[in-house]
Amino acid sequence: MPAKKTTPDFILIIAMLSLLSIGLIMVYSASAIWATYKFDDTFFFAKRQLLFAGVGIVAMFVIMNIDYWNWRKWAKPIIIICFILLLAVLIPGVGTVRNGSRSWIGVGAFSIQPSEFMKLAMIVFLSKFLSERQKYITSFKNGLVPSLSLVFIAFALIMLQPDLGTGTVMVGTCIVMIFIAGARISHFAGLAMIGVIGFIALVVSAPYRMKRITSFLDPWEDPLGSGFQIIQSLYAIGPGGLFGLGLGQSRQKFFYLPEPQTDFIFAILSEELGFIGGSLVILLFALLLWRGIRIALGAPDLFGTFLAVGIIVMIAIQVMINIGVVTGLMPVTGITLPFLSYGGSSLTLMLMAVGVLLNISRYSNY
Repeated sequence: MPAKKTTPDFILIIAMLSLLSIGLIMVYSASAIWATYKFDDTFFFAKRQLLFAGVGIVAMFVIMNIDYWNWRKWAKPIIIICFILLLAVLIPGVGTVRNGSRSWIGVGAFSIQPSEFMKLAMIVFLSKFLSERQKYITSFKNGLVPSLSLVFIAFALIMLQPDLGTGTVMVGTCIVMIFIAGARISHFAGLAMIGVIGFIALVVSAPYRMKRITSFLDPWEDPLGSGFQIIQSLYAIGPGGLFGLGLGQSRQKFFYLPEPQTDFIFAILSEELGFIGGSLVILLFALLLWRGIRIALGAPDLFGTFLAVGIIVMIAIQVMINIGVVTGLMPVTGITLPFLSYGGSSLTLMLMAVGVLLNISRYSNY
């Protein structure tokens, strides 16, 4: 391996810490009313998010100092553990049901979401697979099918919870990685047709998914039901204007927008900080993604390149879907906004992923 740089990518660290800081402030602002009502503690969600951020930052700095190629030899054990957790979460009494999804495993007063960690585990495993078998990737039988088979097995287990949002991010990330590895477009075209049919089947099989699609097209058809979240989100964004109503001055967090500290935190941010605040967050994400792309292009080997690409694509997909949902451009999917939304598993996973990216930057020639 080439000589390690003395420092990781400083700009990437600044962008990530800026987003994390904004997220901690907005989690408190968005959740204070709900936390007081439900737990009689204004800082309930903010304190937990600060704890998650602390754990995640420690994990990030530890991982940043682990040479990234070590993850190649641990790829199989890691993904096996994640598969075991995905199976365990489906067992009654082990998995915890929230909002109709059995996606969490309780650990004391806290809980973890195995599907979140499967996203990173799949990126690591697929990076190893693609770097070792790239010459076969143009073959449908020997390249594309083996690389996608494990992805769709994991997707099937995640859908049993069900968690379409997380599964979509994982599959989308892996498909981009395989495409960049050199898979033929003609093969993807055939799989795309199968994927569309499968997606339609998933939507039709669950009435609530169909309602989400129809509410996305016309939320006012059911303003108190499936269209409620989108309408309330737009009611938050609209009055924000250019400069916003002011930090802490949101109206929609007063029980209009359900649990605004999670998937719809960008709506509250836009209401309080306006177009300027929302644009700043998007620019910080763009800066983070730009640095990640540079790291990927300068990585000294294929494993590092695929690993960096996978992490950046995962973040990019989540950002696009979350902001698309919040602004009414996409159906509601239940995807968190990286570094900003409340959630221990999601925040910890993202910070760990950035740790891997930072280690690659210590070897990347850019």
